[in-house]
Formats: sequence, C-alpha cells, structure tokens
Amino acid sequence: MSTFQSNNTIMNVNVKIKGNTMGAREKIKAILAVENITMTALAEKINSSVNNLSNKLRNKTITYELVEQIADILGYDIEFKKRK
Repeated sequence: MSTFQSNNTIMNVNVKIKGNTMGAREKIKAILAVENITMTALAEKINSSVNNLSNKLRNKTITYELVEQIADILGYDIEFKKRK
C-alpha cells in the first residue's frame, strides 16, 4: 500500500498489477499524477531527458539512488515495512 499526500489530502493506494504490487515505475507515475507534475518537469529536475528517465522506469534499470533523489524532489519518503 502506498500513501500519497497532496494539499493535506491523504490517499492510500493499494494497486496490484498481474498479481504483483506496484513497482517503482507505477508508484512514481502515480505520485506525479497526484502532484500534477509532468515527466518532463521531473526529468529536468534530475538533469535527465524524458526518454532516459522513461527508459529507466520501463526497463526496470532505475537505481535506488535515483529513486531516493526523485522521492526527495517530490517531497516523499521511502518506507520499508515488515510484511504481514
């Protein structure tokens, strides 16, 4: 489950895609939609091209460090929780 907060509104999102929980790509895209930020704007903030960022997300080659940087730019924390 992911929790997104925007303008003092909290939304809990629990999405399963083909039996799997959302990956980094889906979570980042969901946060961008909630925050009304384009991939172009995000790519500019991380000094990357949209194509490069999209390829990293699509091909699952994005590094944890880049995910941390994106979370920081968007004002989000990455949280690890023990599975139930």
